[in-house]
Amino acid sequence: MNTTLVHQVKQYVAQRAIFIVLILLVIGIAIADPNFLAFSTLRDILQQSSTRAIIALGAAFILVTGGVDLSAGRVVGLTAVVSASMLQIDTYANRFFPDLPQLWVGLPIVIGIIAGLLVGLVNGLIVAKLHVPPFIATLGTMVAVYGLNSIYFDTEPNQSQPIGGLRPDFTTIGSGYIDLGGGYSIPYIVLIAIGVALICWVVFNKTRLGKNMYAIGGNIQAAHVSGIHVARNLIALYAIAGALYGLGGVLEAARTGGATNNYGNMYELDAIAACVVGGVSTAGGIGTVPGVMAGVLIFGVINYGLTFIGVSPYWQLIIKGLIIVAAVAFDIRKYMAKK
Repeated sequence: MNTTLVHQVKQYVAQRAIFIVLILLVIGIAIADPNFLAFSTLRDILQQSSTRAIIALGAAFILVTGGVDLSAGRVVGLTAVVSASMLQIDTYANRFFPDLPQLWVGLPIVIGIIAGLLVGLVNGLIVAKLHVPPFIATLGTMVAVYGLNSIYFDTEPNQSQPIGGLRPDFTTIGSGYIDLGGGYSIPYIVLIAIGVALICWVVFNKTRLGKNMYAIGGNIQAAHVSGIHVARNLIALYAIAGALYGLGGVLEAARTGGATNNYGNMYELDAIAACVVGGVSTAGGIGTVPGVMAGVLIFGVINYGLTFIGVSPYWQLIIKGLIIVAAVAFDIRKYMAKK
């Protein structure tokens, strides 16, 4: 009976390890500085983590199929620059498009998302139709997208100057909030991230595309044999991931109030790390939306919380690295146990 109980406890801890780690992190930082538990601190962590969560959700679509997408960060930079370049105020001295009339705020946002979707579509076509390994395919598009973005960013009259002077109706999306009274508020960007997460959960769990995604990641040959059109599904999944990167880039520009061609640099590694820490298997076929969100929050707590209590940024990198290695080792151990 005791052996059964111990096994059940181990299973429970293994299935919820990510959430236990998150709780322990919060408790540890709160012990060092109780002010960390203030509502304003939680709000700031959620606000800073929102764009990262959307990008990580995009990366999760690819990781579950057994692939990897290295172009995410550069797509974020491209879409941030494209959207910001069309949403500057009239009186800003160094407008990207001096003669461009004031557009409806939603148009550049949609253009940015479509730009991300198109890059994702290219990734999907290269992987599915040309059978190039995802690592190489997305490495190529990562470099190409950065070059394309840099050419756009360097055009006259901007000439690689940081894009600023963004319109308030755009920046409000990233920095505005709903006032709940009593000093409490919910940032718009957090609500957007929650909405995206809910939609992704539905796609993961309630759609044929989601079921096919897990099947492809679990065993691509078996997926072929069972009648799944693997190429078509991969193209769709990469396109969805690209659209999510695009949305993340647009929101990052709105949140920070500006953009450069270096926006999003290394975001793909943070997204992959958050997914892996959140339980998305590096072997494919396994991963959940709540796990990804928890992984993003863990890194949000590390970045914000350890800075909050005065831990050196270098020690923060060491801690993040150890967490990533431990998560992958734990994932591989679970995978080997199933074989």
